[in-house]
Amino acid sequence: MEKEIGKITHIFDKIDVAILELTDTLKVGDNIHVVGSTTDFEQIIDSMQVEHKNIDNAGKGDIVGIKLAAKAKVGDKIYLR
Repeated sequence: MEKEIGKITHIFDKIDVAILELTDTLKVGDNIHVVGSTTDFEQIIDSMQVEHKNIDNAGKGDIVGIKLAAKAKVGDKIYLR
């Protein structure tokens, strides 16, 4: 069962990076499902950053950057699989 853990608040298109605002925990190795009006893909989190520093996990209220496996949009929701 999937659990909503955040949403995309910003996209850096040229480098395919999304900024996520988390409402729950996320860690490297987690499988996420990105869903929006025209977005629907899964990916494994292979790295996360906060202020250009690699981190292994993040929690509720954290703002993190991840590399995207496909195109997404601001407002798309992030679910933990």
